[in-house]
Amino acid sequence: MEQVKETMLVTKEAFVAVGLKWVGTFAGAAAGEIRALHTEIINRVHEIKHVINPDKLLGLSNHINGEDGFTHYGVVEVSQVEDIPEGMITIELPTLTYAKCEHRKGQTIDASYNNIYSWIERNGYKQHAGDVTHFEIMPMDQDPYTSEPEFDILIPVEVR
Repeated sequence: MEQVKETMLVTKEAFVAVGLKWVGTFAGAAAGEIRALHTEIINRVHEIKHVINPDKLLGLSNHINGEDGFTHYGVVEVSQVEDIPEGMITIELPTLTYAKCEHRKGQTIDASYNNIYSWIERNGYKQHAGDVTHFEIMPMDQDPYTSEPEFDILIPVEVR
């Protein structure tokens, strides 16, 4: 399948999300630790009140833990925070502009990320220095262990 290279700018209004937090290494992520986190949030999403898009799982990542590690959040957007389930957290993101592209079955994940980062550079943008380095929007009914996932990639960028 041809690798989709279309990227566009989108603005996402500030939002609050509730879900699970993972802190670990890239090796741990490659070993499936984030997939286990996504499985847990999928199984527990019914515990979260005021979910806006129950069919969308947000995977938010922040690479602030040095060269070998990062923080990842498996969350759902909520209209208000009430009675946070045990072991879950809330995270707030400001209104940001994102470079967005779609990753589809049959495509290479690395190529999708390389394409979006190249697009950002070619178009004179730079990555936004904030709490989230990127996030993925995945279908809630997608198996976290699938070898061919589909998701949207969003990278926050500075707008001129």
